[in-house]
Amino acid sequence: MRVTTRLATAAAAIAAATALTACGSLQEASDAAAAVADTASTVQVCTEALSQATAVFDPGSPERAVDRAHSAADRLTELAANAADTTVNQALTALATTMREVTLDDLVLQPAAWLEDKAARVADLTAACTP
Repeated sequence: MRVTTRLATAAAAIAAATALTACGSLQEASDAAAAVADTASTVQVCTEALSQATAVFDPGSPERAVDRAHSAADRLTELAANAADTTVNQALTALATTMREVTLDDLVLQPAAWLEDKAARVADLTAACTP
């Protein structure tokens, strides 16, 4: 009877160790899959954000440029809400703020200064999106 008890205990211990190892492997696989999903999500967010950031500045129609910048800011804010990466989120938020705060006066009186600020935010976003 003692041999049977010892064998049963050993079998239970082996089964428990195997189950724990399997759980650890499953957790590692789950973590790896989540990391891949986050990376894919970040790539999608960055691609969309950079396309929004390159909205064409039309010197012939500053009113339209302001409208486009504000629309792009709205989309960038939506993308920031979906960004899994904190650094990308911060870069998106900063760029969205720059785009949202542009005024007609900025584009008429100081277009180079605004474009320089926008370029700096786009560079920050590009750096955040680069692995």
